[in-house]
Amino acid sequence: MSTTPERNANAFDAQARDALGDATLKSALRNATDLFAERRTAAIDAVPDWEALREHARQVKDATVARLDHYIGQFADKAEQAGATVHWARDANEACAIVAKIAEDHGAERLVKSKSMATEEIHLNKALAAHDREPVETDLGEWIIQLAGETPSHIIVPAIHMTRDAIGELFVDKLGIPPSNDPKTLCAHARERLRNHFAKADLGISGVNFGVAETGSILILENEGNVRMTTTMPKVHVAVMGIERVIPRFADLEVFLRLLPRSGTGQHLTTYQSILTGTDSPKQRRCGQGPEELHIVLLDNGRSKIAVDEKMRETLACIRCGACLNACPVYQTIGGHAYGSVYPGPIGAILTPQLAGMHEAKPLPFASTLCGACKDVCPVKIDIPSLLLELRQRAVEGTATESPAKRGFFESLTWRMWSWFMRGPKRFRFASAMARFGQRLPLLHRLLPPMAAWHSTRELPKLAKKSFRDSYRPSQGSKQ
Repeated sequence: MSTTPERNANAFDAQARDALGDATLKSALRNATDLFAERRTAAIDAVPDWEALREHARQVKDATVARLDHYIGQFADKAEQAGATVHWARDANEACAIVAKIAEDHGAERLVKSKSMATEEIHLNKALAAHDREPVETDLGEWIIQLAGETPSHIIVPAIHMTRDAIGELFVDKLGIPPSNDPKTLCAHARERLRNHFAKADLGISGVNFGVAETGSILILENEGNVRMTTTMPKVHVAVMGIERVIPRFADLEVFLRLLPRSGTGQHLTTYQSILTGTDSPKQRRCGQGPEELHIVLLDNGRSKIAVDEKMRETLACIRCGACLNACPVYQTIGGHAYGSVYPGPIGAILTPQLAGMHEAKPLPFASTLCGACKDVCPVKIDIPSLLLELRQRAVEGTATESPAKRGFFESLTWRMWSWFMRGPKRFRFASAMARFGQRLPLLHRLLPPMAAWHSTRELPKLAKKSFRDSYRPSQGSKQ
């Protein structure tokens, strides 16, 4: 059971304010994101064709999303031909029910799970816990936050918000170890505990980084070796895969394997790359390696709806590298929990409102400065700022029929006045003169709405002493 307060995306404003007051959180975030930024820069500087790789990857993803039904169908057929069992889940409830039934049918009581954002999205752990089958997280970061009763605050580094002192205290409390904040000591204790879970596990659960339509293979990337053990030691392996993770050809993996690690952690390549193709491969039959059964749960949960939205479909090009989080000044300041959703940062601000519905995450498209840093670092060139603007428009249009009282009297009145003043040059000049006079009275705009709300979190822009028109006239030597 979570020991942290319930968070939700619609409470972003309050959650962000709470995060702003946490100096330890801001320090931990800054140190971690700065390190990832430095590593990323060094890693991509070593690749002479980086921009060409980005363009290639984007073309592959665009072509795939345009024919998503074809490629995901091809993947399912090939996977089943290789011995896997494929399940289709329209939403989170169906996906959780499928995994729970597989565990029940096999009498699996001890479950282990590798890091997976798709399973976080559907809240699989909570669903399985209701059946007394909650899995043990085996990624170190995920295991730490599971012990803490928290949720991930980063796509790649779930415990990025925690300092080693906080983790040391957590281990003392939950594991009963002697006090320590030494990373090697803490990792040794974690390794010892997790090995026991691997040895006893009946069923392993993982996510999927990429599914290959051509062969029915799934690829899972990691650095710790826990995925390899989760997918091979238990007799049954269940992989939960978002349908947008499919790519057409095995050869397409090359470009993504060059992009994802460099963008996410600044590595040239992750330590482990596990490519699994069913259970009927000659090597598996000859050596007895891998699980006896492989179940692949293909998760829609709103993705097919995004795929047919021409303005928003590029959202599905995301490969979950987390680079946009590391570059985002908003995320760097408040962390992931403030977003109140599984997917934080810029990608979460566009993905969550589409998956959960705008009514569940209306503030998130506005949780951005639109500085464009996320677009610059995205390895598949997703234009996140443009998508944020589109979602902002949709959020506003969704309230266009509300009464002025419901939207806020002063907000409505202000925009009506602005519209009136902008309709003629004389009105505009009068409004400008009044604004210059008003900025001399700081108490006025600190108290009167809507300027008071604006000024509570930012400085008002200062108008020039002279308008452009007045400054331009003398330089021409004649009156314009």
